[in-house]
Amino acid sequence: MSVRHYDWLAHHARKTPNKLAAVDLHSERRLSYAEFDRRAGRLAAHLAAELGVARGERVAVLGQNSTDVLEIQFACAKAGAIFVPLNWRLAVPELEYILGDARPKVLVHDGALAEAAGELARLCDIPELLATDGGGGDTAYERAIAGTYGAIQPAALSHDDVWTIMYTSGTTGRPKGATITYGMTFYNTVNLGLPMQVGPSTVALTVLPLFHTGGLNCFSNVVFHAGGAVLVVKSFEPGATLALIDDPKVGLTHFFGVPANYLFMSQHPDFATTDFSRLQTAGIGGAPTPIPLLETYAERGISLQQGYGMTETGPAVLVQDAELALATPGSAGVPVMHTEVRLVDEAGRDAAPGTVGELWVKGPNITPGYWNRPDATREAFTDGWLHTGDAARLGDDGSYYIVDRWKDMYISGGENVYPAEVENAIFDLDAVAEVAVIGLPDQRWGEVGCAVIARKPGASLDADAVIAHCHGRLARFKIPKSVVFVDELPHNATGKVLKRVLREQIAG
Repeated sequence: MSVRHYDWLAHHARKTPNKLAAVDLHSERRLSYAEFDRRAGRLAAHLAAELGVARGERVAVLGQNSTDVLEIQFACAKAGAIFVPLNWRLAVPELEYILGDARPKVLVHDGALAEAAGELARLCDIPELLATDGGGGDTAYERAIAGTYGAIQPAALSHDDVWTIMYTSGTTGRPKGATITYGMTFYNTVNLGLPMQVGPSTVALTVLPLFHTGGLNCFSNVVFHAGGAVLVVKSFEPGATLALIDDPKVGLTHFFGVPANYLFMSQHPDFATTDFSRLQTAGIGGAPTPIPLLETYAERGISLQQGYGMTETGPAVLVQDAELALATPGSAGVPVMHTEVRLVDEAGRDAAPGTVGELWVKGPNITPGYWNRPDATREAFTDGWLHTGDAARLGDDGSYYIVDRWKDMYISGGENVYPAEVENAIFDLDAVAEVAVIGLPDQRWGEVGCAVIARKPGASLDADAVIAHCHGRLARFKIPKSVVFVDELPHNATGKVLKRVLREQIAG
């Protein structure tokens, strides 16, 4: 039987062609659904006919937030290509590994990142580069769209086909490409759209990076599926965000951010006078939310609706509706409609009632696996259940509470940081005998990295040299904010570093 992924943009372009679809707030470009669909269709035709992108081949994007990124995503859907958004904050060696794994046919990049893109194209043998300024200027990207005529024959796709590969840092120090299918993306629009009350009248502001599932799927793709409007900012700025929420002409109804976004807004002088009354939904996720921050917004009449998810889960797994957010502050909510969850002990059995266990997830919103990594896929699943690596407990109220990391990953400003990747970089220093990186609480960023180092006998090394070594090798959010030197690291009987002991010692 023939199957096809139904084209959201084409549907809304037929039904409500003049309705606002997207606004690029940096360039002030406004796109109706008809224009959005036309541009994505022409780009798809250019990718296929002019650049030779075949079904299943990858198109990578290296650039800051703009409506171009969203156009490329939908152009890939029309052409049957796979969309690979890249974290532009990463250093060239980090991106080299990712692009070497994904092997894209085309790399679309910001003009400001042309030097890095050129180097990556050479290192990774990428056949085609396409430059844009993200603002509709005279660029190769805009010329490609303007110079392409006719419509592409839509690719016949099912919900099992891969739409996106999104790279997440790996516990082994190497990023893994989580494959995101059309089915995952569709079920997320249902799982998240219903409790967050997303509909055709929604006007959502996207401030999180579009290379993250938070920016792409909370709520951008959810809103496009419903036929609402998405406003995209190039980068988050607290005062500008408050001004947009306050402006009745903008009419924002939905906002999603990580705790750091909400914290910085609450500390801005305009927070006290901002009118939040038009904001129907304020979603928060990406890291545990401090209770005092929830209380700060509650005093302004805003109920922050918490949730929990991962790149590998679409992302929504747990979510609060507005009523639940008021009743269970601090919880991550209840399971979304189309998913299953369970808590599992260290032996892989269901955790006893009232105890903490690792959260496992199963359902149509779950990734089928990691790109080119069957080993990592096998390790991540048991009988179809995805191991999230996060510890949780089930409250008497039926809500789930994320209480700790089952693994060593920590979250800094909404960004996942896996210590092994940072440790690998620091180990390149000759003076380092052993290093362990841990996350420590931080009032501004939630958590920041601390490198605990044992020097080689007789070696000389100071904290400034360690930090300087990390610059250029790691993204800024991964670079430790502090360095502690010790004679030796604590180990268990098998030689594993006891990071729990380190956290107690350093934090104390």
